[in-house]
Amino acid sequence: MARLLLLIPTTSYRVSDFLKAAGGLDVEVTVGSNRRQVLEKYSHGQTVTLNFRNPERGTKQILDYARQRPLRAIVAVDDETTVLAAKASKALGLSHNSPESIEAAANKFRFRTVLTEAGLPSPGFTLVSLDDNPAEAANRVDFPCVLKPLALSASRGVIRANDPAAFAAAFYRIAKILKLPDAASLADLHDYVLVEDYIPGTEVALEGLLDRGRLNVLALFDKPDPLEGPYFEETLYVTPSRLSASVQDTVAAMTARAVTALGLHDGPVHVELRINENGPVIIELAARSIGGLCSRVLRFGVGISLEELILRHALGLPIDSLDREVLPSGVMMIPIPRAGRLRQVRGLEHARSIPGIEDLTITIPPGQEVIPLPEGSKYLGFIFARGRTPQNVEDALRDAHSRLEFMIEA
Repeated sequence: MARLLLLIPTTSYRVSDFLKAAGGLDVEVTVGSNRRQVLEKYSHGQTVTLNFRNPERGTKQILDYARQRPLRAIVAVDDETTVLAAKASKALGLSHNSPESIEAAANKFRFRTVLTEAGLPSPGFTLVSLDDNPAEAANRVDFPCVLKPLALSASRGVIRANDPAAFAAAFYRIAKILKLPDAASLADLHDYVLVEDYIPGTEVALEGLLDRGRLNVLALFDKPDPLEGPYFEETLYVTPSRLSASVQDTVAAMTARAVTALGLHDGPVHVELRINENGPVIIELAARSIGGLCSRVLRFGVGISLEELILRHALGLPIDSLDREVLPSGVMMIPIPRAGRLRQVRGLEHARSIPGIEDLTITIPPGQEVIPLPEGSKYLGFIFARGRTPQNVEDALRDAHSRLEFMIEA
C-alpha cells in the first residue's frame, strides 16, 4: 500500500481535516511534525518527529524514515513545511516543485523581486534591515506604505503606515514580533522588514491546483470587508465571486503568470490579489492550500473535500472533477476584538440557528490568552454558511457573528 507523509506543524488547525481525507483513500499515512507528544494523539504510532527549522536536517530525517517505509508522496500542510517538503521530495525523486521556487514563494522579498522582474504589476518595494534607523528608512519610501515580515502568514505583523511617525512605530512593533519564539523563521528572514507601496482596491483570494504547470482555479473568494489597515485582519470569504467574468478571467491569468515566473508547477496555491482601475495586483502567493478551517466551505465533484483533492493529486489517484459545487458558500474567520483571557463565548446556539449557517466552531478554549493582530496569529473560531446567493451567505455570516458575545478579561 502506498504511504503518504503529511508535514503538519503542531500549531496547525488542519490536522484532523487532512487525516479524515486520507482515511477515505487506500493509503498509509504518516504524520511528520516537530513535537511527538502532539503527534501521538492523531495517528496511533504512525509518526515521525522532524526538524522544520532546518530543512537540510529535516530532509535527512525523512530520508532515514523512507529507507524503512518508502513514500509515494509528501504533502506540506502549512507555510512552515513547504520548503522541507520540496527538498525531501527532490531527494527521494517524488513529484515536487523545485526547492528554489518554493523558497521564492516563501520569502516575500524574493517573491516580489521575481514578479517585478517578470513584468507583472507590482507595488514599489524596498528591504529594510532591523539594524537600520527607521527614521532614515522612512525617507526612502512613499506613503502610504505597508510594512511586513518576510515569512509570517495570516497577516501577522503586517501594518500600514501613512507617515514617518507611523512608519517608525510599525517598524519597532514588527521587530518585537520577530523576536518571539513562535515567529522564528528560516535562515535570516527574521532580520528584515519588507516595505511596499500600499495598493488600494477590492481584495480577493484564489484557490488553485497546479497540474504540470497548468493552473486549475478551484474557487475565487470575495472579501467583502474593506482591508485598508492599519492592520489587515481577514474576516469574510464568500464564493463564487461576484466580480464580472472578464475580471475573474484577468485574475486567473495574472495568477498563472505569477506561478510560471516563480517556477511552481505542481500542487495547491493560495493567492491574494487586489483589484482596482489598473487591474489585479498579486499581494501574496503561498504554495499551499487555504489556511485555518476555511477549506470546509469547499466541496468538489460528488462532494469531496479540498484536502482529499490535494491528496489524490499528490498520490496520482483519479480525480473525477475539479468543479466546485454550485451552491454559494462562505466562511467568517472570527476576529479577536481585544487582548486578554477568553472566559466565555455567549450566543453560540442563537448564532447557529441563523438560516444558512452550517457550523460554528470556536477554536480557542476558555481560559486561554487571546492576542489580536498584528501580534497574534490565530482566530477565535470559524463560522460556515451556504445559501442561494453569495449575498445570502454574506448576510448569514454577519448576522451570526452579531449574535456572539465574547467575554475577555484584561
